[in-house]
Amino acid sequence: MFCFSLSFEHFTRIPYVARMQANLTPMIPKALQEVCRTLEQKGASTWLVGGCVRDMLLGKQTQDWDIEVFGIHEPYLARVLETLGRFEYVGKHFGVCKLWLDNMVVDIALPRKEKKRGRGHKGFDIVCDPNLTPEKASLRRDFTINALMYHPLTNVLLDFHRGQEDLKKRVLRHVSPAFVEDPLRPLRAMQFAARFGMTLDENTAALCRELLDEAASLPNNRVWQEWVKWSKSEFPSFGLEALRCMGWDTLYPELVALQGCPQDAYWHPEGDVWRHTCLVVDEAAMLSREKHLSEQDNCILLFSALCHDLGKPLATFTNDKGRVVAPNHGALGVMPSVCFLQRLGAPKWLIKHVKPLVKEHVAHLSSDAPTARAVKRLAERLEPSHVVMWEMLTQADASGRHPAPKCRPALAWLKLAKQENVMWTKAEAIVTGKLLQAWGVCPSPQMGKIIDKAYQAQMDGKFYDELSAFLWWQSCDIVKDGQDG
Repeated sequence: MFCFSLSFEHFTRIPYVARMQANLTPMIPKALQEVCRTLEQKGASTWLVGGCVRDMLLGKQTQDWDIEVFGIHEPYLARVLETLGRFEYVGKHFGVCKLWLDNMVVDIALPRKEKKRGRGHKGFDIVCDPNLTPEKASLRRDFTINALMYHPLTNVLLDFHRGQEDLKKRVLRHVSPAFVEDPLRPLRAMQFAARFGMTLDENTAALCRELLDEAASLPNNRVWQEWVKWSKSEFPSFGLEALRCMGWDTLYPELVALQGCPQDAYWHPEGDVWRHTCLVVDEAAMLSREKHLSEQDNCILLFSALCHDLGKPLATFTNDKGRVVAPNHGALGVMPSVCFLQRLGAPKWLIKHVKPLVKEHVAHLSSDAPTARAVKRLAERLEPSHVVMWEMLTQADASGRHPAPKCRPALAWLKLAKQENVMWTKAEAIVTGKLLQAWGVCPSPQMGKIIDKAYQAQMDGKFYDELSAFLWWQSCDIVKDGQDG
């Protein structure tokens, strides 16, 4: 049985091995340390790999724990794991399983070789090889920051590809030429750049461009998963810039159109619409963190921020006074936003929320001082979204104009929405089918039209409770077909 030696002294003359100055072990759950200790006692070599090592080096807490086990074969590994907790294979032929420990799940894998056999993200032949050396096993990793390996029992770090250096320099660099075998990796580069504020290495960007022809082979759900990770990031603009640098922005013509689209320098000193959008998504991400938004609300805010000005390339021109203007760009941005989000594989519920937010994102510019009627109308138009989300979008939009100062131009609208009780939803209809029947109206196709007209009158402030609604009903000219008496 092959067993990779863990003796630190054995590797003292090899540059990629280092005993960590700071012990990372306290960041590792005790239950996970016991798993590693038990496997070591059975003759295996166990290394934490991938994102958990990267995150610990950055001082971040992680929930994604991955162990790569060297030196034992799959049947024996399974027998050992059975004694540690519940486990199941997620890819038996690939030597990958999940182990449940208390309140955590650990991914455990044997080292494996991969050979490209066809197009696409899954076009590989994979063979487990427990005798593979850690250095060779690391070659299948995508980026150097994800190829780090840490031994929790001896505090030894393996860094075969200068991952620590790239992490410090915030450079995203591929591990090996095998990078081009997986067309999903450019999108992974996009979301990693966004999550860690990293720029793309020039050679890595060139390899990403080589993979453009295979982009169409990616399933929508995998594309969407990478964009969701982008939306949860701290530096989303870095992801957009990485996308542009590697040429993968060409997959999204709606984004390409923003590049070079001019804006009036008085209102937008930051530059073109692309630059503005990059600043706005960063502001949106900051707002999301400050307000502790849920995953769903964060997703709505970030993609609304990304899409909010997709209508500008369709609307922008220079007027007879020499000013760059983009009238009605909110409404014109709805269709490009839908096309873009559908191309990403976005769920229908998200598209339904983003559409009204994009359309109405400059509604506050219609008047200096909002009225109760205007705010209630806005709340109605924003459904299924709401004024609170809309105000956050306007704040991100107005603040994404550096060096112009940050501001909240729609705060008065939010305050009035709170006063009118329409912050989170449109005003509740006073006149309903049940109320009309109480007034003697028989159910009929006409009833729906009556309810709609009554709601619009309510929005205009013509009545405010059931009594005033009844008086309005008696005095208005609605055709009362089917009304008793």
